[in-house]
Amino acid sequence: MRIIIYTKDNCVQCNATKNAMDRKGIDYQLINLDSQPEAIDNLKSLGYRQVPVVMTQDDHWSGFRPDKIAGLRQLAAVGG
Repeated sequence: MRIIIYTKDNCVQCNATKNAMDRKGIDYQLINLDSQPEAIDNLKSLGYRQVPVVMTQDDHWSGFRPDKIAGLRQLAAVGG
């Protein structure tokens, strides 16, 4: 399962999201909007105005969401 986290420098919720995924052993790709600002327009077109934005194959959300991260761990465990 491919997971992308859109993040920015010095973002507390971004760091919390990355740390929670690391603790659960969930692999992800980071896209830092400070160094890749071209990705911002895509996120804005989806209605997002804050980071982190987490995107999976079937879902996406913004902010630190331990409930969603726990769900990702369950999907990864069953081979999702």
